[in-house]
Amino acid sequence: MPKIVSFAQDGSATHSFEIRGIYYWSSLAIIPSNHFVDFMAQIKTSVRPLFSILLLTVFAVTLSFRIVVHGGLFSPFDPHDRFLLQPKVVFNSTLLKYAAIDVAEDKSKQEIEQLLEGNFANHGRLRTFATWRKFHHDIRPRSSSSLPVMLRSPMFYRYWLDFRRNLNNWARKKRFQADVMNELVTLFKHPIDRYNGLNGSDKKYGSCAVVGNSGILLKKNHGELIDSHEMVIRLNNARTERYEQNVGSKTSVSFVNSNILHLCARRAGCFCHPYGPTVPMIMYVCQAVHFMDYTMCNVSHKAPLLVTDPRFDMLCARIVKYYSLKRFVEETGKSLDEWGSAHDGSMFHYSSGMQAVMLALGICDKVSIFGYGKSASAKHHYHTNQKTELRLHDYEAEYAFYQDMMENPRAIPFISDNFKIPPVVIYH
Repeated sequence: MPKIVSFAQDGSATHSFEIRGIYYWSSLAIIPSNHFVDFMAQIKTSVRPLFSILLLTVFAVTLSFRIVVHGGLFSPFDPHDRFLLQPKVVFNSTLLKYAAIDVAEDKSKQEIEQLLEGNFANHGRLRTFATWRKFHHDIRPRSSSSLPVMLRSPMFYRYWLDFRRNLNNWARKKRFQADVMNELVTLFKHPIDRYNGLNGSDKKYGSCAVVGNSGILLKKNHGELIDSHEMVIRLNNARTERYEQNVGSKTSVSFVNSNILHLCARRAGCFCHPYGPTVPMIMYVCQAVHFMDYTMCNVSHKAPLLVTDPRFDMLCARIVKYYSLKRFVEETGKSLDEWGSAHDGSMFHYSSGMQAVMLALGICDKVSIFGYGKSASAKHHYHTNQKTELRLHDYEAEYAFYQDMMENPRAIPFISDNFKIPPVVIYH
């Protein structure tokens, strides 16, 4: 009998069973009344075994038919049918409620309002980069007791209107929408196809490889397998030179966070990824002020420079936070209110790798994942000397998400039931 898995308010699992019955109606024979008593006496000893045999026969025929149809004798097995074999999940409403809370929302809205008004004074982090120096000049007065005057260059006003329009449009779309996964083909595949001279078909890519940056890649020679995929997505400018045997050489899309583009803006033409100027770039926005970098770079970038839809960003944020909250309660037994102090509160964020996987789920028929995971003997990134993880990510929670993605997609919250997750394979 099928088992239904649910979660109590404290996060513990409960189990119940649903009993389904099969009923068969036998036809009634018309028997003359004068022979009825004799007839009933004759069948008393035979009707039960005959009925049992009939019931078993019908059951066997029904089961055989289901196996033949769904097992692939007449048609291939649809990977989406695996949803029918999975137990229905009842999500913990408390976890869903906490996961939907964006701790940094008020601060983000305030920053966006300041930027739309032209107030960059509270975003001093830009002063250390070329973006700030291009737009502002310090005028030092002769008197040391006077404060320096900050003047904007003419270049600032050249980009100001575009910056304000881009930021305003992005902010207006920033809301939760569960079925945004069904729009990813239109949002990302269509513009990339048009750039490549195609018509922008609604048909998804046949196969996609998402290549992470974990040092575990150096232990396997997956290069040829990675390059065999129709679409290869790489993360945050991880170079392939000298690592082709392990990570491959083909790159279809460079997926980055806006901190990477912020560094790119320091270079002429804003080109900084190692895959060549014709490779499209997709990025998610970490800080609203980075739209100035996007505005500048979008003018000179040869290949498409796409920003992820904020509705997609919010979906990813809620999923990761749900898994992080669930893991926190199960492992520590502490209150959900204490989760923020353990994960930097407003700084908590999904990783670039997680959102790249989510992107692949929406635009690909099959998804292969490489370079996700860690090992005590491996570097954090295969191409750098970084060994420690960033505290603002909860990688263990993301690994739990990947596990459900492969084995029980119905256990993933917030995604619309109208979207079916394609087959996923993780290569360790």
